[in-house]
Amino acid sequence: QVQLVESGGGLVQPGGSLRLSCAASGFTSDYYAIGWVRQAPGKAREGVSCTSSNDGSTYVADSVKGRFTISRDNAKNTVYLQMDNLKLEDTAVYYCAAAERWTAQAMCIILPSVASWGQGTQVTVSS
Repeated sequence: QVQLVESGGGLVQPGGSLRLSCAASGFTSDYYAIGWVRQAPGKAREGVSCTSSNDGSTYVADSVKGRFTISRDNAKNTVYLQMDNLKLEDTAVYYCAAAERWTAQAMCIILPSVASWGQGTQVTVSS
């Protein structure tokens, strides 16, 4: 069973930066997608950025392109989301998600029901 543990959320002023971490374990396949999904109050979940295990391909939502960067440390089985130039509208609960035998783009866009989810971490952008 895939387990995902997030950390790194918090309160930051507009224009500031945060880095989220997701420690992953329990994959039964070498081929999977892992990434970040957020949900703001009253809004649907949105795939922010995802990456594929086999070729490192990534998906980045237009809303965060140029400001957020996904990366991974394979030795630590950890995925990161570096968030720069944060805006008020980035305020949300950020979840780490993973789905075996899915591509990064497909998982981030479709948010399949078979995906595993972390507990979520709150990111609040406020002056």
